[in-house]
Amino acid sequence: MMRTEKEKMIAGDLYDAADSELQVDRAANKCWLDRYNNALNATEDDLRAMLRLHLAQVGERVVIRPPFHCDYGYNIRIGEAAFLNFNCILLDVAAITIGDGAQIGPAVQIYSADHPRDPDQRRRGLESGRPVHIGRNVWIGGSAIILPGVTVGDDAIIGAGAVVTRDVPAGMTVAGNPARPISR
Repeated sequence: MMRTEKEKMIAGDLYDAADSELQVDRAANKCWLDRYNNALNATEDDLRAMLRLHLAQVGERVVIRPPFHCDYGYNIRIGEAAFLNFNCILLDVAAITIGDGAQIGPAVQIYSADHPRDPDQRRRGLESGRPVHIGRNVWIGGSAIILPGVTVGDDAIIGAGAVVTRDVPAGMTVAGNPARPISR
């Protein structure tokens, strides 16, 4: 049975990013982002209602300060009382899960989107994705970057500007580029 490019994308397999169904999804997401990011007089409750209409899951007391950016929205799950500060970018071609009480600083970038290492596959426009999981009560400092496939354990701390290339155990503090443990 043939799978759609969207089904391949969500599964984390190579897919054609120029697929027409995905173009429609990105265009719809762009319209939603425009409304969300320009809702300057909206209350937090109004913004949360907008998030619930578009993202896969949004817990109670979630706050995402605009501007906010994502590829699709439907692959993002955010737990209770999570906070994302201004200008966060979530490339959600695969699942991105953010746990309860996570605190995410301004300009943090979380990438589930990846590209093949084979140059011929890149020339053909193929992409892939690997899920990212941010645990409960995680604190991610401003301008940190979380790369595809990374899991950040509960209660971990990611230093500002860190580039997280591998999993971070629960309770660990990491910083730097690439991020390395600095304490537990």
